[in-house]
Amino acid sequence: MQTVKFFTLGCKVNQYETQAIREQFLKAGFTELNDQLPADVCVINTCTVTHRADADSLNFIRRAKRENPSAQLIVTGCLAELDEERIKKAVARSLIVKNKCKGRITESLFSDLPQLRESKTPSAITGISGFKAHTRVFLKIQDGCNNFCSYCKVPLVRGRSRSRALKEIINEATNLVRNGFKEIVLCGICLGAYGKDLIPQSDLVYVIEALEKIDGLLRIRLSSIEAKDVSCALIEKMAISRKLCRHLHIPLQSGNDRILKRMNRNYNSLGYLELIQKIKEKVSLFALTTDVLVGFPEEDESAFEDTLGLIRDILPLKAHIFPYSARRGTAASNFKDIVKPSVIKSRILRLGGVADKCAATYKKQFLGSRMDVLIEGRLKKCPDFCWGYTENYLKVMAKSKRDLSNHLLTFKLKKIYKEYISA
Repeated sequence: MQTVKFFTLGCKVNQYETQAIREQFLKAGFTELNDQLPADVCVINTCTVTHRADADSLNFIRRAKRENPSAQLIVTGCLAELDEERIKKAVARSLIVKNKCKGRITESLFSDLPQLRESKTPSAITGISGFKAHTRVFLKIQDGCNNFCSYCKVPLVRGRSRSRALKEIINEATNLVRNGFKEIVLCGICLGAYGKDLIPQSDLVYVIEALEKIDGLLRIRLSSIEAKDVSCALIEKMAISRKLCRHLHIPLQSGNDRILKRMNRNYNSLGYLELIQKIKEKVSLFALTTDVLVGFPEEDESAFEDTLGLIRDILPLKAHIFPYSARRGTAASNFKDIVKPSVIKSRILRLGGVADKCAATYKKQFLGSRMDVLIEGRLKKCPDFCWGYTENYLKVMAKSKRDLSNHLLTFKLKKIYKEYISA
């Protein structure tokens, strides 16, 4: 019996697609290895959103070959879309499968790869029935992006926005709940664009309302969503729903209007602030997480101070902070006035300090409260403790001799301990 290993980098969509590929291999009779033994096949699902993602993807490819010297390497994902030569330089003999053909990836082992790679007929991922090593399951409902932010390579490698049919989504979700999953995280490359390309048009709220009817599904969570896609209807749904989690990840990127315009972000700092204030007024317990891009061309000290100020105003539970890196093929790759790496590093440290204080301030308001936590598993370094998330994405740890994974339990939140709140 042939064996296979998987290496995944990047976003929730990539993680979902790796699970779909995993199920293809298992259906074809492969056995997945998780130990140090070499496998017959290694699948590397890559990312290319930043220079660091490129480097990490290439390192994973080299590592897979080093640890599995006789394996057939299959490289897929976003790095494989435009950087075949870099992949071939890293590992000369590898099979490269484009995103559009992930739904037929096992065929790469049994057919002529060039035919598969050059196929004009996309073979989309058809769904998953489980999610290895996860209590919460990611469910992809949309792919592609039409926004073309000036720094972002994603539309170049993922294409235009495409939505899945509602019936397909509901059937997959129903099956996942039947298989024991209690929380579904809806994800997409541009999640808020869902339904705009369908005939008739639909939207994210329509999907949520259909999912709410599934018996046994306790939580619906949304992955990253753009500010312009957070509609009044979505805010109202979050305020009244008993299943939709009161947490949104809304990328900010910069708090300076001049930089936002150069980024082609289609909102300004005041509009973003007013949106967050509106959500907090309507939705109790609401938690915001966000992304910030530091060191974009022409970001001077004044522009960076605007970002610091806006972060303090919106009080995010978490800010994911990234250094700007020019991506070939994007508009920003031709911009001048590049910020020095040493300045970017210093600003990231300063912003991280502000973000940490915001997180602590947000968490403190829940100390002493009793909240429901969906347990994810045990802490690796402290196996006597289990951990999980509240609906507003507070990360909670609690001592337990029993494995409480996938149980929804109520805990009193007592003390902030690093990234966790202890119960």
